[in-house]
Amino acid sequence: MRSTSFENAEGCLNTCLIDDEAPLRHHAPMPDPTELVLIATVFVLSGTVKGITGMGLPTVAISLLGLWMLPAQAAALLVAPTLATNVAQCRGPHTRMLVRRLWPAWLGLALATALAPGLGGAPLPFDVRHALGAVLVLYGAWGLWRPRLPDLSQRHPAWGALAGGTAGLMTAMTAVSVMPLVPYLQSLKLDKDALVQALGLGFTVAMIALALRLQASGGLNLWSASTAIALGAAFAGMWLGALARGRLSAAAFQRGLFIVFIGLGLANLTK
Repeated sequence: MRSTSFENAEGCLNTCLIDDEAPLRHHAPMPDPTELVLIATVFVLSGTVKGITGMGLPTVAISLLGLWMLPAQAAALLVAPTLATNVAQCRGPHTRMLVRRLWPAWLGLALATALAPGLGGAPLPFDVRHALGAVLVLYGAWGLWRPRLPDLSQRHPAWGALAGGTAGLMTAMTAVSVMPLVPYLQSLKLDKDALVQALGLGFTVAMIALALRLQASGGLNLWSASTAIALGAAFAGMWLGALARGRLSAAAFQRGLFIVFIGLGLANLTK
């Protein structure tokens, strides 16, 4: 019986379609050259988005990889490039303040990502690609709508734990952490530099918890030739994005990106 839930291993497709009675660990063969080219293309594109906007690498990458990979396979491929490209974004002068304000959100995010049902665990009663598609459509629609957010800067930290826990549930199922983490952080009315650092730290917490989850499942390889290619392609994309940043309207680019997210979400919903 085939499981389409969270078998997102970073190797070959047969690593992800695991028989219920078969051993979980496999030695994935080298992907074919066509798949390596596709992986490199995806991470150049997603790295370019991050280079232009400061975020979006995991969301773009998982939405494109999900068109032909199972979610757990794509998630395992995503971990190393996301963590590596987040290093610079996590550094900044606001670390102490952010830790003091955001630890409940990070704790909820980490625990839910690591422990909730989803990738690498027991099969879910629905297709994880459909959950990913729904999250992408929701995020794209929210980004285009840009609703006025309430000011939660003086509210109880429990709001942070709730937002982090919900984002962790989404991460556990889809490897995408943006909803509702991004709207919550924006509602704290942080200045621009603090918000960029908070996003980097939040996504790093989610990816570390996801990496631990995938590794604990016993059958998901987080490092391979495909991962090395994805890592190099992501940094190349970030370099291209940094070159393009001054030539593009960030607002117009983001609007186009949100429309793409809706389209990719609908594509995953129909698979």
